[in-house]
Amino acid sequence: MKKTLYLMRHGQTLFNVRKKIQGFCDAPLTELGVYQAKVAGDYFKDNGITFKAAYSSTSERACDTLEWITDMDYKRLKGLKEWNFGTFEGESEDLNPPLPYGDFFAGFGGEREMDFRARLVETMDAMMSQENHDVVLAVSHGAACAQFARNWEKTSKIGKITGLKNCCILKFEYENGEFTLVDFRNHDFANA
Repeated sequence: MKKTLYLMRHGQTLFNVRKKIQGFCDAPLTELGVYQAKVAGDYFKDNGITFKAAYSSTSERACDTLEWITDMDYKRLKGLKEWNFGTFEGESEDLNPPLPYGDFFAGFGGEREMDFRARLVETMDAMMSQENHDVVLAVSHGAACAQFARNWEKTSKIGKITGLKNCCILKFEYENGEFTLVDFRNHDFANA
């Protein structure tokens, strides 16, 4: 049976505004971040999308985003957390190496890229393989969403995606242990 996963990035945070590296460290949502979450919630309501289950990263920014979208009970999972950037956490984004990061952060106490990706794939497969999980919402992070999508590029119906803005929504179909990216939505908040 084909199931649907809506994977989202959290709303804008104080560290996003201040251009700080945030993986395992956390920062609160800004007013714009709350607004972005409400707009995402309206998108789901306006399109008649009802979730059977909801999950969030254990980071406050992801939990808060989910709570602005829906009032349903949800489960927090460490497996949905952002990439661990080691000693670069909380530092200025201009210290980031050029993309792709690969295993750069592992040398500074962070995660290796493929370990990070495997954690995400394992977590989302475990979520979606449960009974009564026909339509699932998962709120995570920018690099997490990008790495998960990158893992399933071979099955994507829309090709590669880039520019994952705060509260973007990636729609995956899940069947027989495989994910297929079928839609990607970035909301335009330039005039918010």
